Amino acid sequence: MTAVNHFTYGPLTPLLAYVMSCIGSMLGLRLTAQAHASRGGSKVRWLLGAAISIGGTGVWVMHFIGMMGFQVEGTQIKYDVWLTAASAAVAIIVVGTGLFLVSYGRGRLLALLGGGLLTGLGVASMHYLGMYAMNMSAQVSYDRVTVAISVVIAVVAATAALWFTLRVRKPIWITGAALVMGVAVSGMHYTGMYAMHVTVDSEPGVIAGADALDFLVPLMTVISLITLTMLLMVILSPSEEELHEDAELLAKLELRRRTAQQQQQQLAYPSPGVAPAPMPMAAPTPQAPFSQTPFPQGSYPQAPAPQADPSSMPAPGGQAQAPRRQPSRRQPSRSRRR
Repeated sequence: MTAVNHFTYGPLTPLLAYVMSCIGSMLGLRLTAQAHASRGGSKVRWLLGAAISIGGTGVWVMHFIGMMGFQVEGTQIKYDVWLTAASAAVAIIVVGTGLFLVSYGRGRLLALLGGGLLTGLGVASMHYLGMYAMNMSAQVSYDRVTVAISVVIAVVAATAALWFTLRVRKPIWITGAALVMGVAVSGMHYTGMYAMHVTVDSEPGVIAGADALDFLVPLMTVISLITLTMLLMVILSPSEEELHEDAELLAKLELRRRTAQQQQQQLAYPSPGVAPAPMPMAAPTPQAPFSQTPFPQGSYPQAPAPQADPSSMPAPGGQAQAPRRQPSRRQPSRSRRR
């Protein structure tokens, strides 16, 4: 057995790893809160950003920052490039899967437990895959009990993190939840590292792979820059409360528009049993004189010819006869008295 040092640079690497885990978790929780306030493709994009933040920065970057302080006396440590990149992909994929299960599962208990179990096992797989990516002239073994404890810690931490994504909305609670998630992820990492036992070979051989400074530092820098970019996007985007206020304002404006439209329809088409509003009387238009009434040419109406009175017609001799006086049917009252 040989000496294994997990804190080569003192408290610098565990402290920095914890800070990066908290930052990634905090940003991931903020992105999931933004996803819950969005719909359609926008929601999917926010969830993908949360998966990169929690799985990439909060878990993977934290793991390899902690590994920067890991050394074994008597051998050099290098990393397999493809296995290390695969461990990063595993962390992002399993965290994203858990987020999608919980988000589209509408917070049901079965979805939460299933997502927590899947995400926890994935995070533990990422951890041990990253440790397996280390190449050194030594024999590595693990204590099974300690490994089982680290897996349980990973599952519990993942379930708690997914529960936080459903319940936490305010910045102060997001910060507290991120601090708890950072403790859980860091505790799982160092528990898994404590389960490893290393025996250096008596005859060191050629070690293949890339050096940590040449490979891990640039990769961690890229993921950290992506995280900062998403952080700026979250800062510039409206918060969930602002989106809720905008939705309420739009709902009020829509209600006013519908009310005004209904009032116009009631005035135009009154309901049965309701007397319509009196309409103003229009002034009568003057009738044009008969002679000015337009008629087609040659179709003017002819007035009837007057009937001649026979009594007023002239006699054969040329003189007009005096009109006959019609006898009065009414007798004077004197004749009755006589």
